[in-house]
Amino acid sequence: MNKEHLWQAWCDGCAHPNPGHIGLGALLLEPDGSRHELSQRSPHSGCNNEAEARALLATLQLARTLQASALLIHCDSDVVVRLAQNASSTEAARLAPLFAEIRAQIKCFDQFELRWIPQHRNTEADHLSRSALGLPTRSPAKPRKRK
Repeated sequence: MNKEHLWQAWCDGCAHPNPGHIGLGALLLEPDGSRHELSQRSPHSGCNNEAEARALLATLQLARTLQASALLIHCDSDVVVRLAQNASSTEAARLAPLFAEIRAQIKCFDQFELRWIPQHRNTEADHLSRSALGLPTRSPAKPRKRK
């Protein structure tokens, strides 16, 4: 990817309770370092996977509005990363129209990459999604001991 024009984004969604109200969060960084934040309550309700997918869609829409052409998005949902890139998947069939919309939005970018990251590297987007529902910041995960 051309780093000179590369926008980076981190997105996260939460459902409270699960299933329940959906909060969307995203942080977008322009190539010059300018920050754009998204923290909004979705008009939809659903499960955590739907919340994560809707957060990705909202991130794509915001990036297009801001006229990004090269975009790298980080997401801590393995399910969303897999399904956003696999049109033939039958996993989460109920959400197939949402993932079709995500794939259509992805095609609008000259360069695009979606990467999975661990949850502890997505704290700002997590905070933004939880804030949209009036939820407190999540406590940091305790490191796991290796066996």
